[in-house]
Amino acid sequence: MNYLHHLKGFKLLKIALFLFLITLSSSALFAQVRPATTPPTPAPPLPTREISGIIKDSTDLAVIGATVSLTSDKDTLKTSTNTDGVFVFKNVKSATYTIVVKSIGFVNSPVMRFKQNDMIPRIIMDPIVLKEESNTLIGVTIEGTPSITYKTDTVEYKASDYVVRANSTVDELLKKMEGMEVGNDGTLVHQGQSVTRAKVNGKEYQGGDIATAIKNLPAEIVDKIQIVDDYGDQAARTGIKDGDPTKVLNITTRTDKSVGNMLNLNAGVGSNERVESGAFATRINGNQTIGANGRYNNTVNGVAGSDNGGGGGNGGGGSGSGGTTSSGNGSFSYRDRLGKKIEVNLNYGYTGTGVNSINSTESLTNSTIGSTFSIRDSESDNLSKNHNFKLELESELDSNNFLRVIPTIRYTSSDVSSFSSLKQTGLLNQLRVGNNTNVNTRPELGISVFYQHIFEKPRRNFSLQADVNSNDQKAEQEQDTKILYYADGTETIVKDSLINRIIARNNLRDNYRGSLTYVEPLSTNTQMELNAQINYNGYDNTATTRNIVNGGPSSVIDSLSNIYNYSFTQARIALNFRYGLSNTSKFRFSAGMTAVPAVLSGTKASLGTSTDRKSFNLIPIARFDYLWSRQHRFSINYSGNAVEPTFDQIQPVRDVTNPQNPIIGNPDLKATFAHTIRADYNNYIANSKLNYTVNITSSVTENAVIRNNVEVRDFSVPNDTVYITETRYLNMNGVYRVGGNYSISKQINNRKYNLSFSGSATFDHRISMSNNEKNLNTVQTFIERFGPRINPTEWFEINPNVSYNYTKSTNTIERFIDNETNTLALNLDGRMYFWNTYLFGYSASKNYVRGISSNVNNNPLVVNVYFEKELFNRRGKVTVQAFDLFNQNNFVNRNNSDDGGYTDTKSNALSRYFMVRLSMRLQKWTGAQGRNGRDIRRRGDGSFM
Repeated sequence: MNYLHHLKGFKLLKIALFLFLITLSSSALFAQVRPATTPPTPAPPLPTREISGIIKDSTDLAVIGATVSLTSDKDTLKTSTNTDGVFVFKNVKSATYTIVVKSIGFVNSPVMRFKQNDMIPRIIMDPIVLKEESNTLIGVTIEGTPSITYKTDTVEYKASDYVVRANSTVDELLKKMEGMEVGNDGTLVHQGQSVTRAKVNGKEYQGGDIATAIKNLPAEIVDKIQIVDDYGDQAARTGIKDGDPTKVLNITTRTDKSVGNMLNLNAGVGSNERVESGAFATRINGNQTIGANGRYNNTVNGVAGSDNGGGGGNGGGGSGSGGTTSSGNGSFSYRDRLGKKIEVNLNYGYTGTGVNSINSTESLTNSTIGSTFSIRDSESDNLSKNHNFKLELESELDSNNFLRVIPTIRYTSSDVSSFSSLKQTGLLNQLRVGNNTNVNTRPELGISVFYQHIFEKPRRNFSLQADVNSNDQKAEQEQDTKILYYADGTETIVKDSLINRIIARNNLRDNYRGSLTYVEPLSTNTQMELNAQINYNGYDNTATTRNIVNGGPSSVIDSLSNIYNYSFTQARIALNFRYGLSNTSKFRFSAGMTAVPAVLSGTKASLGTSTDRKSFNLIPIARFDYLWSRQHRFSINYSGNAVEPTFDQIQPVRDVTNPQNPIIGNPDLKATFAHTIRADYNNYIANSKLNYTVNITSSVTENAVIRNNVEVRDFSVPNDTVYITETRYLNMNGVYRVGGNYSISKQINNRKYNLSFSGSATFDHRISMSNNEKNLNTVQTFIERFGPRINPTEWFEINPNVSYNYTKSTNTIERFIDNETNTLALNLDGRMYFWNTYLFGYSASKNYVRGISSNVNNNPLVVNVYFEKELFNRRGKVTVQAFDLFNQNNFVNRNNSDDGGYTDTKSNALSRYFMVRLSMRLQKWTGAQGRNGRDIRRRGDGSFM
């Protein structure tokens, strides 16, 4: 065809040239007898246009890979829909045309005829809906659209199936949904995994803060709740997934409530100088969002937040340190389109925090020649400030090219003063009492640039991304410590030591990262993916130590100083084959390989050493999904990760920056390689309103870097039983972990009753070394929870919760102490409305703890209550709250260590206090309007097209 086309064009060219010569000769001849005439103006070329649209199924999901044919008297065109179900035809000659859509598993569309405005250069069609073939799915009768739908990397909930009271917020809606756990502080856990960021209509909202979104936005505007496995912005554009995903909440608004303004105000005062205040304002108009948020609080550490509302909490209990925290924060965000091609997203946030922290810990450290029991009490004041600025500029340069630029500026500073007392008995016998002050500053600058080109062939695309980040952390610490060394088992002092020093640290880190991706579709259901990236981290570290003499610093102490710089460069080249891109594919899998070469090099000036190490690893890529339906799926995923040893771990010299814990590196250390396999099974039976999920994760670590703690004689102390702990490193195999969890939710009587069972079990096989002797430490954990939600009427709600936690740690070295703990927790929360606008709410927690001798209160009972009067149709509230009525918010958290030891952290918070709060919520919502009277078109994530 191309040859004939060129031949025909050549003949036409010869004819045109012949006619031109004749015309030229005739003009010269006729110029003698009459004036020349103006040649006629050539006719303008026929106008062309771009025609686009979206293909959906009956459940409003995009149909991927559908074949779309366009025919007119001047056109015969064919294309396929992309991953959003969108098709695009370019250079269409006629505005009167017919379209036919075909896709496997769907009934072919009838011939659809359209007559559009001939003068419009870009025509956006209304959505085209396909009907599923009856023989492609198992015959199951579903009462309406299912409440839960499982898509690729997304779990979607239909909000209208979950009933909440008028003027409720999104967090109250989430508490009704299967698999969701909502904390009183605004944290969110979905099926056992933490959700880290928040979006609205597919766009990051208010800096991505979960609590800001779910505790302020009203439930009435929500159409769908999506929990998304997010692999990053680049993966969202290219479809190439690299690394492990994070969980992201995406709130899709109703089309008829996608435009609105909100203002939330609250203030509270209480006993013991407790104060609370906040203001939140936002405007949402489709993809446009504007928001401002400010808060100031003075709260008790280790106590549940003062926000009321039953359900989803821990009964009011808390853990961690005592003391108080005063915090103030403010943020501003703006997202909108500038002109036709540029979208801007600006976020700025400031946080200032003053923390008075009271800590008390008891710990046991084991060694083959003895054990050390430590008691540490400390109190500190920490003043910190954080500034965070981020600007995103996105531009659809044209239908084939996309550009994103993101500059960031961060600045953090802190000023910490602390007092601590550490008493150790056993193998080590000493008392350390000290005052420390620390001043830190850390400015950070960064920029990210992303470019993508989409080819004419559907799904074929190419992208580049470059990231540059630099931060310079400076810290200065002043130590004033007294150490008393005791004779073994006695109070006889064998040596006392006074330490008064200034330690100055300067850590400069530069990061450069570049990546390239390319996707080549092989068919409507398969594609090849190439991902290549290189990452460079450069470090320049200086730590100098000076003694303070006569009120002023002396010269640098070389043995306690550390000056070194190093760089770590790693490349990743991955080639992956993916099958199952069609919307009707039940099987989906990926298979490929990633090559990872790496170089670690550097010098330690303070010790006169250098290092230059190279490594190379091959990591398989494997993922398999099977979808019985949109409510029933199984997936299994393998991932591998290689981690190089740190610079200090491979330095073959004695580093005595901390005289009581010198470190000697091992230059022969190999890179650690972790194999991880995760399997997930999800099923939602719509007619029974039964949802259950199971996931199992196992990991095996090759060449794990193990610390070998060796007790050596401290020759600076005139006593043969005083030791210091020297740390060495070596590689060992045999580290692995197996765990799993499940969740079952059953909704009864139109969701008035929800039975929820969940649990987890893990077996952790660890390795530690003590004085060159190997210890196998196994930690077994079993957790079981039962939490029904009972809401038979609108005015009454009660949520009991029972959980049991069993942990056992065992060791192969006989002198290491095994330990076993059991915790039975009984929680109850709920609320009752009376006289329509009055509310009584409560939460209670009773814990029974066995196996921790240092527990402050073996059976603490924590009770919180509040009374509330609603005003102005629930827009305003007056609340009186009481926290920890019986003053028993005392807990101990235990962490088991690899050497068979443990650390118990006590919480002794003075947590009983009272508050009076006032709050007001003003809002107005309307529907979004399409352009030129057309219907609203939206993508699968809710964003407006």
